[in-house]
Amino acid sequence: MKVIVINGPMGVGKTTVGKYIADSNPGTAFIDGDWCLDLHPFIGNRETKEMAIDNILHMTANYMNCSECRMIVLVWLMDESWVRDRVADGIRRLGGELISVVLTCDEDTLRSRFTNDKSCGWRTDEWLSVSIRSLEVFTSLEDTLDTSGMSVEQTAGAIMNGRMIR
Repeated sequence: MKVIVINGPMGVGKTTVGKYIADSNPGTAFIDGDWCLDLHPFIGNRETKEMAIDNILHMTANYMNCSECRMIVLVWLMDESWVRDRVADGIRRLGGELISVVLTCDEDTLRSRFTNDKSCGWRTDEWLSVSIRSLEVFTSLEDTLDTSGMSVEQTAGAIMNGRMIR
């Protein structure tokens, strides 16, 4: 089963694009990695990330075993290599066909998307600064897709047609 993993900085559009892909492809399961690490207050340390990865892989396995499910889209901010590796290795061990993409954009686009998203409580000036600083990390990764100037539909189309920048 195809498992599309969408990574990238906070506010780049991972959730929006992932939900669009899921809504446009019947039988697609949508997993937001943030659901799998939803502690209040948020604590993003090694232990909680390990737990989230375990939760993600359990959900992935369950969807893969569901006769109604045809594809899975996972969105999560994975800025540490060990997290990316554990998720990718786990999906492969489950027999999934991994399609990995890292969404990036220029700073002005990120700033615009971030400030226009009124539905997320994380959209503060402090988190915007963190996200902007993380752009360099994400743009250095493999399988990046620069979404500056791209619509949600164009971004989803590029992912589905394998037009990521390598």
